[in-house]
Amino acid sequence: MSIRLSRDEAFETLANAHTGILTSMKADGTPITLPVWFAVLDERIYVGGPEARKRTTRLRRNPRCCFLVESGTYWKDLKAVLVTCTAREVTDEAILQRLSEIMSAKYDAFRSPRASMPEETRTVYENPAHATFELVPDDRILSFDNSRINLT
Repeated sequence: MSIRLSRDEAFETLANAHTGILTSMKADGTPITLPVWFAVLDERIYVGGPEARKRTTRLRRNPRCCFLVESGTYWKDLKAVLVTCTAREVTDEAILQRLSEIMSAKYDAFRSPRASMPEETRTVYENPAHATFELVPDDRILSFDNSRINLT
């Protein structure tokens, strides 16, 4: 058995992960890699947040990006999926509503109460201007699951 995941297994791993790592590019080509909360729907990855985020500017300027999820503490348990993608801004209200429901179900238990946030942070998150991006993976999916290696 290969340590590579099938496409279905890769997307299942993506969908079940809690935090993803998104890499986008600054204007000078420097990669910026940050953790994000996300949703997976129909083999697409969705990330969103306040309009004022620099990530929004970067993805609008250069839609090429990559997305990684990983798990495992010991080498024998390491598992990862990396996809290279093209970002597209989502404006369809039906999709945005569905994504809002998915994100709420996935993350509401982990959100900080707004009242506990510094005022400046709270102001950013309470601003109704948000941007959501659909990350469309290309055909290259890099994946592995070291637990498939027979060490006996």
